[in-house]
Amino acid sequence: MSDWLEHTVQMEVEAPIDLVWSLWSNLEQMPRWMKWIDSVTVPEDNPDISLWKLKSGGFEFTWKSRILKVIPHQIIQWESIDGLPNRGAIRFYDRHTSSIVKLTVAYAIPGILGKIMDNLFLGRIVESTLHADLERFKQYALQKKAEG
Repeated sequence: MSDWLEHTVQMEVEAPIDLVWSLWSNLEQMPRWMKWIDSVTVPEDNPDISLWKLKSGGFEFTWKSRILKVIPHQIIQWESIDGLPNRGAIRFYDRHTSSIVKLTVAYAIPGILGKIMDNLFLGRIVESTLHADLERFKQYALQKKAEG
């Protein structure tokens, strides 16, 4: 039995939607701004599948994800199909001179772990990490925008 935890964070990025989309839709770039993501590999023969490795402290998790839905400049939705159970979506909102990036992530915690680790405590750590990830993404996007 697992408990699912879900977190949503969002941030405004002072960059056009084309740039924000192009950076985020290249999954293999994610370790540049996502602290816990060690690597993302997308097989050339199947771009809807991605292989992920997460590292934090002494923990390491891997999983395989499938892209469920892509609407350019609007949404990328996924779910894991092997390994660490997770799902979520990244949504993009065009504000003409800026873009809103909204990330929702849900993951399963085995029931026994959920009882050992207070879900509220774990949730705060994950949410603050995701918010910091979006802040790093914002800085990365602004750097790319400045490079032109």
